[in-house]
Amino acid sequence: MGKINNSVFIVAESNLKDVGRGIVRIDPVDMEIMGVSVGDVVQIEGERQTIAKIMPTFPQDRGKRIIQMDWTLRNNAKTSLNNNVNVIKIDFKLAEKIVIAPLSNVRIPLGDKDISYIGSILTGLAVIEGDFIRVNFMGNRNQDFLVNNTTPGGPVLISQKTRILLDKIQQNSTKRSKISYEDIGGLSRELKKIREMIELPLKCPRLFDRLGIDPPKGVLLYGPPGCGKTLIARAVASETAAYFVHVTGPEIMGKFYGESEARLRGFFEEARKNAPSILFIDEIDAIAPKREEMGGEKQVERRVVAQLLALMDGLESRGDVIVIGATNIPNALDPALRRPGRFDRELEIAIPDQRDRLEILSIHVRGMPLASDVDLERLSRVTHGFVGADMEALCREAAMSVLRRVVPDYTCRIEEVADIDILQMEVMMDDFLGALKEVEPSAIREVFVEVPDVSWEDVGGLREIKRQLSEAVAWPLKHGELLASVGLRPPKGILLSGSPGLGKTLVVKAMANESEINFISVKGSELLSKYVGESEKGVREVFRKARQASPCILFFDEFDSLVPLRHSFGDSQVIDRVISQFLSEMDGIEELKDVLVLAASNRQDLIDPAIIRPGRFDLILNFNLPDKDDRIEILKIHSKKMPLDGDVSLEEISMRTEDFSGAELKQLCQEAARLALREYMASNGENKIVILKNHFDLAINSVMERKR
Repeated sequence: MGKINNSVFIVAESNLKDVGRGIVRIDPVDMEIMGVSVGDVVQIEGERQTIAKIMPTFPQDRGKRIIQMDWTLRNNAKTSLNNNVNVIKIDFKLAEKIVIAPLSNVRIPLGDKDISYIGSILTGLAVIEGDFIRVNFMGNRNQDFLVNNTTPGGPVLISQKTRILLDKIQQNSTKRSKISYEDIGGLSRELKKIREMIELPLKCPRLFDRLGIDPPKGVLLYGPPGCGKTLIARAVASETAAYFVHVTGPEIMGKFYGESEARLRGFFEEARKNAPSILFIDEIDAIAPKREEMGGEKQVERRVVAQLLALMDGLESRGDVIVIGATNIPNALDPALRRPGRFDRELEIAIPDQRDRLEILSIHVRGMPLASDVDLERLSRVTHGFVGADMEALCREAAMSVLRRVVPDYTCRIEEVADIDILQMEVMMDDFLGALKEVEPSAIREVFVEVPDVSWEDVGGLREIKRQLSEAVAWPLKHGELLASVGLRPPKGILLSGSPGLGKTLVVKAMANESEINFISVKGSELLSKYVGESEKGVREVFRKARQASPCILFFDEFDSLVPLRHSFGDSQVIDRVISQFLSEMDGIEELKDVLVLAASNRQDLIDPAIIRPGRFDLILNFNLPDKDDRIEILKIHSKKMPLDGDVSLEEISMRTEDFSGAELKQLCQEAARLALREYMASNGENKIVILKNHFDLAINSVMERKR
């Protein structure tokens, strides 16, 4: 075995927090062998030489002979992931002056303060002439610059005293996408599969020849809008240096006979001539729907589908042209397109969970001047159902709220903008919380309801029910391995049963708020339709959304109206089909993973018994009238903001309201407050508003009269 060269390393992705900092990371053991310390400047030799500051890798990345570099450094060194680069320590000088040229039009004229802002971002960056550098402006807008000249020449480090000068716009000669793997958050598993399917055929086609197999020809990406399908395709094209052809489905269609097929052939021919290349067809369902569902008048669509099938089968250089299709509705595609040999693998891009949302947020706030009170962890917990595009919109709205504070009337001129000290602009937590009210989650928009501001402290009594519900939701999320070690499976469904007014819906609201996972609420009667098949389709769609948004709580209110006793409505086949569909969704072949089904009903006796057997609804929680202690707790909750007189005894009131439900106790407090307010208004404001004992006496009589 040959001797390992101590200065040669394998290029790997950088950590998200290192992107744009101009640093590389290697193993501390290798740093010691090379004689470099933290913060030293090293030269990285790929096809081109560039420089960066060096830092140690984190413990989980050690012992792998890798050097972690972000996309900008890889581009400067003209290398790519998994390639070898040579690393040596070099001397450097502090830069007195650097001249940079924007690679595209800058939206606003850059004044002295803007140059100072750029300089503050670039401070500490090691550069040489010919390097690309990227500046992240507020709102996650990137601007690329080329280092045209440095004084002194050679490797330099930008300091606070370095003069930054702007040159004229320089068009970038390398027409590569700016998207890198570091710009994609929360999709590490999907990216690994994509790279296996696409990078290997493009970079190492000889491996497939040696194994005697054809490389994959196509990948179909499907998932909700905004989850990152197009972003993945652009990142792969950028990282592999492949020619990228982006086609949207509708632009292929033409009005003349044969025009649509000719356009499609043209795109494939362009990809073939520029191989290795990636042909990305967005919204592919628009040009390749199911042929058996087309009417006789849709001959054009039939021919386009046939042409697409022929082109995907007829690719001569199979390893040099990869076709990526993207769609939100994969089941609408023609089945002939989804067989191996055309689209060899189908990859679902799922809705991000809490950890993924935190990663996505970290990417989008990379260039933002964040205030110290910004808590990204908290934001990632409350953004239920948000996909990547929603997270980007959230950050943009937060930045826009800063601009509204700085420019409140939107009528300022360019000269007035130049007077604004942009270095003092900061995005605060309140800006993000305000943006949350403006941005709706795309993933579960059709069935999403705003999670109410109700906590367990707002629910009086029901201690045992609260405990069981907390365990049912929290244990699988926090202690999943512990449950598996004792063979315990989390409950699939929980039925809340009891008379009206006992707190069933209130408990669900509190749990939805406290659990911090996706929450979908459906009223049973909403799914019923007079058209054949629509009711069952509604049930399927609700469960499909819940699976996409997992971990998720799926709540059915008024459950008895959706799944009543079969044959209780005479010869109604609609109810029977809905119940059958519900049963198949609950424990059919497709596993209901990380989805907890909650249902509430006042009439458990009207629900079909097949629905609420163990294995479907594992827990049935019966709500009873509150006891004395519970009534005191409920009264305290509803009267905590009321100006009570000293003679009012909540304990005495609880003894007089033995058969009152929680809703009736709330009504009692509201009625007492209304009587006190009526007296205050009758006295023309001469007395203070005080709720007396006699107000509660009258309120108790009023509620009891209503109960009769």
